[in-house]
Amino acid sequence: MSMTDPIADMLTRIRNANLRRSGEVSIPSSKIKRDIAEILKDEGFIEDWQLIESEQAFPEIKLQLKYLKDGQPVIRRIKRESKPGLRVYLKSNDAKPVLSGQGISILSTSKGVMSDRQCRMDKVGGELLCSVW
Repeated sequence: MSMTDPIADMLTRIRNANLRRSGEVSIPSSKIKRDIAEILKDEGFIEDWQLIESEQAFPEIKLQLKYLKDGQPVIRRIKRESKPGLRVYLKSNDAKPVLSGQGISILSTSKGVMSDRQCRMDKVGGELLCSVW
């Protein structure tokens, strides 16, 4: 069965793992998913991620999710913004902070996948992939 939106699948797997209070989640690998995982790690939303290579199957990304001391997940909400049926594009000055800087937006730009903060610094716009807080 073909998947029409692999990024939405990644975000749903993260959301479901948070609901189960799972320590880690496996996701089929692609370059854009690795870039999104790296941004989530750099911004402090996940502990770490690693690429798992296998000779029998396709490579996978394993994310180690992060939780607060009381057991609440660090990722309170993760939302797909631009969908295959309705793409959302932003200019650099339109990439506003999410929840007054508590969250991030992830954009796909001509310079690669970046957080909204990096897009404002580099003055580059692009497709709004998702928002995390």
